[in-house]
Amino acid sequence: MLSCNSNYTSKKTGYFKIDFPEKKYTSFNQPGYPYTFEYPVYAKIAKDSSYFEEGSKNPYWINIEFPTFNGTIFISYKQIGGTSVYKIKNRDGTYRDSVGINSFDKMVNDAFNLTYKNDVKAYSIEDSLMHTPNNISGVFFKVSGNVATAKQFFLTDSVKHFLRGALYFDATPNEDSLRPVNAFLQQDMKHLINTLQWK
Repeated sequence: MLSCNSNYTSKKTGYFKIDFPEKKYTSFNQPGYPYTFEYPVYAKIAKDSSYFEEGSKNPYWINIEFPTFNGTIFISYKQIGGTSVYKIKNRDGTYRDSVGINSFDKMVNDAFNLTYKNDVKAYSIEDSLMHTPNNISGVFFKVSGNVATAKQFFLTDSVKHFLRGALYFDATPNEDSLRPVNAFLQQDMKHLINTLQWK
């Protein structure tokens, strides 16, 4: 490459400096919900309604929103042995509702399948078994690459309760620029996991 009488110097890509808040937690313990946990004070909880035209058919689905980071942990809860409404794609491309039984094996398979849908963009997916101080088991997923969700988990007692969480950002996936925020919020996800209790 040529330039006017000076040596060419490449410029490094820069990213914004992010000021992280102090870690402090508060309790989510709503009446009627089958679970409780601690979440950061710099987050807010909203009832999930993104997939439903007329009211939620899954009343215990919530979103833990992080406005400062433009991110959300989507929490879904299903009772093992209960029923759920699933969207089934018709041949003409439209969708219809179908009621299905929430079997433990199906929900575990669904959690793995949803995570591994990222394998097109991911260069690695790590899953680790967990057992919390509250005697709850599950799997934590770390997905590396320019993927929509780099951190996911599910927790269960394998008899009655099944809870799944996935962290998404409202931004174009860029692993390098999201790495510090992913690492910061992973600590909050692990705190949520370790403080979760069934009711």
